[in-house]
Amino acid sequence: MTTSLYLDRNENLYGPSPKCFEVLRNLTLRELSLYSRDYQRGVKSALSERLAKEHGIPESQLLLSEGSEDMLKQAVHCYLGPAEKILCPDQSWWYYRAVAAEVGGETVTYKLHKRGNSYVYDVDALIEQYERISPRVVLIASPNNPTGNSFRDDDLLRLTEAFRESIVILDEAYWGFSSPDAGRLGRLVGSYRNLLVLRTFSKFYALAGARIGYAAAGASLSRLTKFASRYLGYNRISELLALAALDSPEYYRGINENIRSDRERLYAFFERIKGATCYRSDANFVLIGLPTGHAERLAQYLKARNILVKAFSEDEFRDCIRITIGTREHTRILEDTLGGYFFSSAQTI
Repeated sequence: MTTSLYLDRNENLYGPSPKCFEVLRNLTLRELSLYSRDYQRGVKSALSERLAKEHGIPESQLLLSEGSEDMLKQAVHCYLGPAEKILCPDQSWWYYRAVAAEVGGETVTYKLHKRGNSYVYDVDALIEQYERISPRVVLIASPNNPTGNSFRDDDLLRLTEAFRESIVILDEAYWGFSSPDAGRLGRLVGSYRNLLVLRTFSKFYALAGARIGYAAAGASLSRLTKFASRYLGYNRISELLALAALDSPEYYRGINENIRSDRERLYAFFERIKGATCYRSDANFVLIGLPTGHAERLAQYLKARNILVKAFSEDEFRDCIRITIGTREHTRILEDTLGGYFFSSAQTI
């Protein structure tokens, strides 16, 4: 039976660094049976200590979680109350609305706009909407899923200045695929006391199964830092895997170069398809707009050939598919299969 090629959930299909596998091979009773003692040293874990040092922030403001999904839930449950408003992107991850609903919050959305072959944020409109509704929490995704566009740092600085009366959550789950800058995180949370930046080891570091997330919290978010505290420590195996990934910058740099190159290959491929738009992305996936009726048809064509991609039911993306960038070999297989769909005599597009 042919193994399916999963290009539908934005996992990093290169897999984690070889050092991560060494960690698993060398696990002992200590990691499996004993609690961490790092709390006695005044820190949450060796991982939070390492990340705080790399990003230039106090360890007390570096929070750990089971993936960024977990930290998002903790932050929303901590700060959003019944009937309070959260402002989040309309064309984005469905979970943002779901987690707000869990606490009885009211979700108000703002639009991202198409501009040529990219989606963009309208900062002026976002500030105007913020001033009109006074939300308790504002959520920004950068890069955004599924559109792939990032929020520029100069625009982010404008927003955080304007939103000082609210909790601002910046979801950077796909950080790393664009331009990693360790010092940037410290600068952001050092300047904006109500800012929470979410990151994960699931995407860039290819450790989705280990569920490792972290957040950098501005100095005014002490309620969340207490809420997220864990006296008995973090998952020791996940901690060792994350530290091994951090010790492998060259491995991940090489993966990132391949992913960027293969993104360009897909841009070039879809430029040849009349009526198609492959939107520019800063993540490990691309969103492709297709002529009416072709998105679901193409998704089924690929599925029949054991390639899974994401098709959408939302009106905004009904004629779109999202494709995860896999390995170089995956991209070759995908490109060949797409060619069979678009360039066979049976297709009209």
